[in-house]
Amino acid sequence: MIIVPLKENETIDKALKKFKKKFEKTGIIKQLRARQAFEKPSISRRTTIKKAIYKNHLTSQILG
Repeated sequence: MIIVPLKENETIDKALKKFKKKFEKTGIIKQLRARQAFEKPSISRRTTIKKAIYKNHLTSQILG
């Protein structure tokens, strides 16, 4: 359960923003989307490798 403590005179907008940030950190939405359709383990491994290659490529471009 997510609990968002409120300070005095804090607006509802700020409280909602805090709640959304905490909810996003839990990763529930990401997990639900992943469970909507079955993905073979070989395909999931392939996508993680592709993501790693992409991130490595980005960092190599930044560093020079």
